[in-house]
Amino acid sequence: MSTVVSKSAPVVVRPSEPPVKTSSSKIVLSPLDMPLAMVPMTVLLAFEHPIIHHHQPTADTIKMALAQALVHYYPIAGRLSCNDDEDGGGDFYIDCTSELGVMFVAASADCTMEELMRVADNQPTDDETAVVQQLAFNCTPDVGDDGPPPLLWVQVTTLSCGGFVVGVTWSHGLADGVGIAQFIQAVGELARGLPSPSIIPVRQDDIVATQVVPPFTMALLQFLPGLKPLDLTFNNVTVPTSLINHIRRFRGRRTNDDGGQHSTTTITAFEAVAAVLWKCRTRAVMASPEAPAILVFVVNARKYLAGVNDGYYGNCSMMHMTMAKSGAVANGDIMDVVEIIRRAKERIPEQFGEGSDRMVRELSDGQQVDGYESLLYLTSWRNIGLEEVDFGSGKTARVMTYPQRMLFSLLEKTTPICFMLMPTKEGARVMSGCVTPDHVDAFQQQILKLNANYTAT
Repeated sequence: MSTVVSKSAPVVVRPSEPPVKTSSSKIVLSPLDMPLAMVPMTVLLAFEHPIIHHHQPTADTIKMALAQALVHYYPIAGRLSCNDDEDGGGDFYIDCTSELGVMFVAASADCTMEELMRVADNQPTDDETAVVQQLAFNCTPDVGDDGPPPLLWVQVTTLSCGGFVVGVTWSHGLADGVGIAQFIQAVGELARGLPSPSIIPVRQDDIVATQVVPPFTMALLQFLPGLKPLDLTFNNVTVPTSLINHIRRFRGRRTNDDGGQHSTTTITAFEAVAAVLWKCRTRAVMASPEAPAILVFVVNARKYLAGVNDGYYGNCSMMHMTMAKSGAVANGDIMDVVEIIRRAKERIPEQFGEGSDRMVRELSDGQQVDGYESLLYLTSWRNIGLEEVDFGSGKTARVMTYPQRMLFSLLEKTTPICFMLMPTKEGARVMSGCVTPDHVDAFQQQILKLNANYTAT
């Protein structure tokens, strides 16, 4: 596929009117924001149809709505700064100088949505990967102002079929996935003609800053970057719908006091997909069945932090984990692996109590583990709001990203990682950077084999 993406010169978009001030002009990043302050994140949202109810190009409609959204989300138009102290360190903060604005690029590509989706669905070549990368603004520190770079970059690329792709790159210190989805939804609402966003945005970093970040999350933030770099390979993975549905037809098992089992709540798609990925990857890379297998997954902690209201769009994500012997994960029944994950989810509130210390000890006991063979980091962009974005031509048809920025900038290529993206008719789409080149085929084959074994009848 030979595709040419033509881009206009980047322009600065500022709030369309004086901002609606909901917090101070200087927002100190919370303990959850701080470790991610300099990490860029990118999401690509594909839409199959053009915006036709406006008498202006699609890019101009979104650009106008972006300026309106910044009135309500004025910190996004600011810049990241740092308070220096005597030791040469200091706290990062957002300088809410809204007149600085965000960066915007209008672009066009001589390909159809069908051709673009074919690239996203198949194992890409270097040239095809480059096409996907061109759908997001290539932000560099020297773009825009002489001072700190913008916190947000938006590119709208119109395709030859009339569909379009909105590429959003942002500083992770500004917002997590839930927060940025809330902002993009607001842009969509304003593009559709709503007078204001349906969700009132709030920055409660002062409240979040008073929360004690669970020791377990802090331990993981210190532990993961210390692992040695790995030669991880990007590949697209699809967990088949047939396999997910087979797993979800069962209900979670629990052991009664008398040793019997009974059914409980329905298994979620996340639990089913996580179990498949964890099991199949462990089978592909396992060296010893007695070695620990650790699954780390991201949790939206908004409902666990006191005083954090709906509409908060800063970082409010924490990490959780579960651990078992590699042999139990690799060779056990898939429903047993699902149950391990379900029990771990039930323990999430322990992070905010005395149970956190025990979890830190469990992680410390696993310090001898090989970062490659034992660890899998899983994060999901399903059901966080990206699928509900609508600029006036229908909801998101596909959520995409590209591997170099998403998979390896966050964890610096030290930790095997999988991103669960928007599902398709064929199954759950997963962007994977969790195996080395010599294990790619084995990982894929294990998923196919598991699907064949469990869906044969």
